[in-house]
Amino acid sequence: MNLKTLLKSFVNGILTIVPIILVIFVIYKTFLFLDGLLGNTLRPYLQEDYIPGIGLLTTIVLITLLGWLSTKFITGSIIRLIDKWLEKIPVVKTIYSVIKDTVQSFLGEKKSFSKVALVVIPGTQMRSMGFITSEQLEDFYSPLKDHVAVYVPQTFQVAGFTFLIPKEQVEIIDVKPEEAMKFILSGGMTSTSKAKGQ
Repeated sequence: MNLKTLLKSFVNGILTIVPIILVIFVIYKTFLFLDGLLGNTLRPYLQEDYIPGIGLLTTIVLITLLGWLSTKFITGSIIRLIDKWLEKIPVVKTIYSVIKDTVQSFLGEKKSFSKVALVVIPGTQMRSMGFITSEQLEDFYSPLKDHVAVYVPQTFQVAGFTFLIPKEQVEIIDVKPEEAMKFILSGGMTSTSKAKGQ
């Protein structure tokens, strides 16, 4: 086995093992974080009887219970009262509304990021891919009634830009949001890899 073969095997090993290790690491860290939300409170009471995962399970049960209670008259009224109260406190209302709108955009009935759009970069023939996040901008600012909000993520990071673009300049394309996000975040390498494999 020569040096070139060894080097190729080493690179293949990195390409195979590193993604697996990183995924396991992210899942592990996410599990520890979610388990610690209530786990750190329960651990002193359970001591040696504490089993990893109890905190996560308790969190899921509690969220489900609160979701069920929010549909009942008395508890639902209390939750709505807290909701209105949080929306009136300076600074807190801004943080609360951003978090609330973000969660609802992913899990609510009217999900954002469900439409993939192509937008032309002004002064060029280049296009950028993004997601329609709002089609009702008139309530936000009436002169924008003929515009839509398009969020364009940046490659290799979660950050991005929000552009307000005239509706006729936005092309909705038939691509799954998950595939579009992978394409953008990978710098276009996802589709290239698939093409090579076919």
